[in-house]
Amino acid sequence: MPDDAADPKRRPRDTSLADGPLGGIRVVDLTSVIMGPFATHILADLGADVIKVEAPEGDSLRHYRPLRSPGMAGNILNLHRNKRSIVLDLKRPAGRTALDRLIQTADVFVHALRPGTIGRLGYGYERVRELAPDIVYCGAYGFGADGPYAEKAAYDDLIQAASGLADLQARVSGEPGYAPTVVCDKLAGQAIAAAVMAGLLQRERGGGGQAIEVPMLETAIEFNLVEHMFGFAFEPPLDRAGFPRVLNAQRRPYRTADGWACILPYSDRNWTDFYVFTGRTEFADDARFRTLPDRVANIGVLYGLIIEEAPNHTTAEWVAFCDRVSIPCMPVLALDDLPDDPHVKAVGLFQAAEHPTEGAYRALRRPVNYSAAPFRIRRHAPRLGQHTAEILAELGLDPTESQPDAGQRRNAPETGGTP
Repeated sequence: MPDDAADPKRRPRDTSLADGPLGGIRVVDLTSVIMGPFATHILADLGADVIKVEAPEGDSLRHYRPLRSPGMAGNILNLHRNKRSIVLDLKRPAGRTALDRLIQTADVFVHALRPGTIGRLGYGYERVRELAPDIVYCGAYGFGADGPYAEKAAYDDLIQAASGLADLQARVSGEPGYAPTVVCDKLAGQAIAAAVMAGLLQRERGGGGQAIEVPMLETAIEFNLVEHMFGFAFEPPLDRAGFPRVLNAQRRPYRTADGWACILPYSDRNWTDFYVFTGRTEFADDARFRTLPDRVANIGVLYGLIIEEAPNHTTAEWVAFCDRVSIPCMPVLALDDLPDDPHVKAVGLFQAAEHPTEGAYRALRRPVNYSAAPFRIRRHAPRLGQHTAEILAELGLDPTESQPDAGQRRNAPETGGTP
């Protein structure tokens, strides 16, 4: 056997620099649902060879309805594109042997299991470092591994509650509430991707591999306190945490004559133009509103003014006026309407795509543009285990020994998933 075939590390990679900034980087992805897969989605779109390791039943997100084929829910068509899927039963020695060999070929290892769970599975940092000494190892946890919550289950709702995000809603509406999006999952996914790329850069500069921890709770707390630290930053605090303008109950989209719009005068000139347009010039000489700090202190009065005036004009009239004088303004768009928005269409954010098994679908390109690496879909989202035989062959392993038996594959669920 040739030397390069005996050493998986020396095998030709499936990607190259032509695929993007991370071309040639291999990522072993032991994550599921949204947080981790969103992180590796970013890395895959940037050219990395992301190998998604799935249990025989597959990622639970695969099974949500509606779908055209079992295991191919709409959410994964974009989330899992540019990745390869391998099914390994890590309860079997052959599955662990295959994962060990795969890790030896990898630059990055990402998992989203609790610290104790990944250790019991046999893939804590020290063990993985024995397999690949220069690996960038990222543990994406719900809570930091050194704290008393380290072994708690973590979902987005839980982190919204624990990070102060749900309490911010109480400050506005009177009772706690969740944002209608998995904001903490996606925020942590962005943080994971950034952390991995920083780790790779440090390794490239001679710093070697390392273990990285990205905890959801701590990441969400920092995120929430960027503006809400406010007077709470001082010791002793000069005020309670919370940025007043953002927490004002009147801060919301405004009803116009025929719909809803965000109308946001901000600068001194913005407000002067707004007073003239609405005929409310009595506000122009009011000492409460002369400077930005003055307006923030009395923002509820100004929001009330917009609420009074917004119904006097249509949404289109507000947008035309505001655009003319550079006041921030946009109509409220429904998610379903986004592909038809003229700006979104002009920049080509949504693209028509054809999946080899799922047919036509709406692809959402990577929103960040690289002049030297235009976005492209190298691979459509894989079916469960689609690349198992291919990857095992690359590793010099017999696919029939490392894959789960047919009975286990038949028992994979067609619906369900985590809440």
